Order: sequence, then C-alpha cells, then structure tokens
Amino acid sequence: MRDATKIIRSTLSHTVPGEPLSAGPVFAAPYHTPGDSSDTPYTYARSHNPTWTALENAIGQMESGQLPSGESYTASALVFASGMAACAAVFGTILRPGDVVVLPSNAYYTARNLLQEHFAPIGVTLRMSPTAGNAQAELLEGARLLWIESPSNPGMEICDIALLSEAAHRAGALVAVDNTTPTPLGQLPLALGADFSVASDSKSMTGHSDLLLGHVAVRDLELRAKIDQWRTLTGAALGPMEAWLALRSIATLPLRLERSCENAQRIAELLTTRKEVISVLYAGLPSHPGHEIAKKQMRYFGPVLSFVLRDKTAAETFLSKSMLLTDATSFGGVTTTAERRAKWGGDVIPDGFIRMSAGCEAIEDLIEDIAQALDVVP
Repeated sequence: MRDATKIIRSTLSHTVPGEPLSAGPVFAAPYHTPGDSSDTPYTYARSHNPTWTALENAIGQMESGQLPSGESYTASALVFASGMAACAAVFGTILRPGDVVVLPSNAYYTARNLLQEHFAPIGVTLRMSPTAGNAQAELLEGARLLWIESPSNPGMEICDIALLSEAAHRAGALVAVDNTTPTPLGQLPLALGADFSVASDSKSMTGHSDLLLGHVAVRDLELRAKIDQWRTLTGAALGPMEAWLALRSIATLPLRLERSCENAQRIAELLTTRKEVISVLYAGLPSHPGHEIAKKQMRYFGPVLSFVLRDKTAAETFLSKSMLLTDATSFGGVTTTAERRAKWGGDVIPDGFIRMSAGCEAIEDLIEDIAQALDVVP
C-alpha cells in the first residue's frame, strides 16, 4: 500500500460487525490483574494504555522503512506527554557524566537549553557546531550521542543525515534526529541510519494546534526497552484522550502535509521576488544551499519557512497588516501562522527574522494577503 493508504488504515480498529470503525479512548489508571501480572498486557496507566498502543502502532508503521543497504526494518514508537519529554527521554537514557553529546548550535532552543542547564552541570560535555555543511562530523571523536535537526529550527539549515549517521557510528556514537518539522511522512531518519527518530507531534503530525505530545521511534528493541523504562520511571505519560485525538488527527496527515508543503513552496517563491525581503530560507528553493541534500533525503520540504525583513519595525508591520497570518509561536497547523522569532530570544537571528508555518488555506488568498502586507512595510 502507498503511504497515505497505510496511514489512514492504521488509525482504524479491527473490523467487527456492529462495532465502531475506531475504538474510543480507554480511561483507566489501574487495570484488573488477577494471578501472575506478567500474563496481563496492561497493569497501570503510567506504564501502558491500550489507546497509546494503537497510536504507537500507527506511528511505528510510519517510521518503518528500508535502510541504505536495502534491508527493511520495522520501527517501534513510544509516545510522550510532549516533544520535550521525548527529547529528555533520549538524553536521560543515553547520557551519563563524562559523556560527550554533539549537537547543532542552531538546534531547537529548548533542547539546547535542557542540555546546557541540566546535563552539562552533571558532567556531560556539549560540543556544538552549525547544522549546515555537515560541520558536526568534525566533532564526533569520543562522542556518545550525535543530535541532528534537519531542517534546523528556525534557520532551516540542512545536513546530510545518512552521511553524519555513518560517521557517528564509525566513531562509536548513537544518532538521534529531531524530525518534528518534516514528520515521518516527510522524512525517515531511521531509514537514513539514525538510531532514534524524535518529534513533537503537537505540530504537523496532529496538525490542529490543540494537542501536546511527542514520540521516540527506534529500530533496536534494546533501545526501546530503555526509553520505555525512562517513561515509566519519570511518569512522562500521555493522557488517553490526547492519544485518541492524535490517532484521529494522524489520518489526515497525508492531505494536510501535501497541501501545507505546496503552500510553503509557493509562498517561498513569492518572497524571493519581493524587494522588502532580504533573504528566504526554505529547502524547497533551488537557491537554498541544502536543496540537493534535502531532495535526496526528504519526501516533502516541509510546511515551515523563514525569511528576513529589514528590521524589527518592518517585521512587526508586516505581521500586523496581514489579515490571514495568525501571529503565534509553534507551527504545523491547518492555519497559517507567523512570528517575529527574535522576540523569544535564544537564537542568533536578525530582529526582522520571521518564521512562518504554511497552513491549508487557498494559496491564492495567502499570496494576496502576504503581498498586500509587504506593500506597506516601511
């Protein structure tokens, strides 16, 4: 089956005459556990839940694929209460005092901050370099973990995941990829050689800007067991209602992602023609330095693009004059959003830097609205 069919069908329950097509959420803390508890599939909700299982099966199927060697693999996914809980699970499971982690200097700010504020003080060494140019390859000697984010957020830089994964494994390091922006439908880190595929599924994966959750996917069952233990011990548990809503939302991912990525491409192309715009950062543009690598490793270039206006005033004028762009942080929803990213701090970007997430509106309306908002930029 093609990806869209597999994703949609994975969200349905087994067909039983007279039963719903999709089972509802299972609300439980303890479960009935007579006799030997090892014979019972569910015991306590901090460890497992049937609605989690359904969601994890759907995500695991999406993360499955074929390695560069041609060998097929089946991925296993674990869901978490947020994307950062998923990131923390990988860091906490793998890193110990004395270990070295290599990460992008322009990766998602909160992930960097977690490592700097909580792992570095207990003896974990951080080595950082930009995403572009595969610069992390020079820092891998003696490393325990390589953390990759491609496209980077918010700079939209690209690196070669397969090349870096191979280099990291030669150096004895594990590889994790923050795959939030593309989703596993847009890019398969595990198929490119990574050991962990990590994502905030609050974004494009569920796509309605109303859920908070994340996941970690792996090929190796020993790594899965370690991540599973971390989740149980820390209680980073996803609520069953959120899991059920996520499962329902994932069914429309193929439609949403195709539309939003098409819109992002058209918007990026428009922005390159406007004199008010200093630069446009989107891997779908042939002028992007990482375009050829992105073409090789991505199915979709993603819904997120960034661009730079002259200064803070220009960016805030643009956002205030737009009628269809919702000024909001985060990304990946059906509604087009944009923000002046520098107002949050943490990233080395110009004051006029705007991160935009293309939604699913009619592209003609978005183009007209963006053009008229740029027309009044001072």
